[in-house]
Amino acid sequence: MDSILQDGFGRSIDYLRMSVTDRCDFRCVYCMAEDMTFLPRQQVLELEELYRLAALFVGNGVKKIRLTGGEPLVRQGIVGLCEKIAVLPGLRELVMTSNGSQLVRMAQPLADAGVKRLNISLDSLDPARFRAITRTGDLAQVLAGIDAAVAAGFARIKLNTVVMQGRNAAEVLDLVDYAVNRGLDISFIEEMPLGDVGRSRGESYCSSDWVRERIAERYSLLDSTEQSGGPASYVRLKDFPESRIGFISPHSHNFCASCNRLRLTVEGRLLLCLGHEHSIDLRTLLRRYPETNQPLLSAIQVGLLHKPMRHEFSLDGEVQVLRFMNASGG
Repeated sequence: MDSILQDGFGRSIDYLRMSVTDRCDFRCVYCMAEDMTFLPRQQVLELEELYRLAALFVGNGVKKIRLTGGEPLVRQGIVGLCEKIAVLPGLRELVMTSNGSQLVRMAQPLADAGVKRLNISLDSLDPARFRAITRTGDLAQVLAGIDAAVAAGFARIKLNTVVMQGRNAAEVLDLVDYAVNRGLDISFIEEMPLGDVGRSRGESYCSSDWVRERIAERYSLLDSTEQSGGPASYVRLKDFPESRIGFISPHSHNFCASCNRLRLTVEGRLLLCLGHEHSIDLRTLLRRYPETNQPLLSAIQVGLLHKPMRHEFSLDGEVQVLRFMNASGG
């Protein structure tokens, strides 16, 4: 089915990022504050409600669903939810983003449940620096989780690194080495200004062009037109054909013109754009109309007419979007 969800600029929506929890066992410095208050249980969508919305979107042309958080693997019942979503008729692929902390025990069950691809956050290969960035994370546990994911046989695994000057920018080449030596993809992400994390984002800004220049010092890069259905642009490495290097560049190379995405928060807010506060309250409609989806679909279609053309992220230190990344669906 072609997507019947279109915004006011004629862009078709075929990709839904669905948060299953705002909770996380890490407190990454670019994602949230150190002392977080999470949503009370009654504000969080039940697993059945998450599945109902997944089915609604797939029934209206969404081809790809990414489960996110917080950390999705801390949500009880996540494997069962994956099993149900993965077999929805018309869904091309179910994928997930994880911090890797739970993958030693969860990687194989997720693969068996129908999750096709994994994105795993990895911001440093130095244990002390990794702990400083994540505040609570254990690098050895995450690296073991990556190994478990490789063994589980996912169609593809990609590492995600948020690059920050003064923290991990000096590790770009080491992280590429780690990825290509294991036949993995890796994407480098410019930090996004969501939530007040107690500092100016401009202090640590590291552009994708700068990262690419560092990688080109060691590797021969080949431009690629490949797409994974999201915002990343890719290059290939001449001598390591199994791996792709991705760049997600909300500041330096705005990717909004081809936006095909919506984000659903775990409290049932449908975010029309990561960089704006506009949203549609689907939780209220879910609970008001338990037997019919038409009011939800109508609200989504009307709301899409107000999806902005682009975000307006800046690096001047002003907090433009108050919600933290974990509340947006990582």
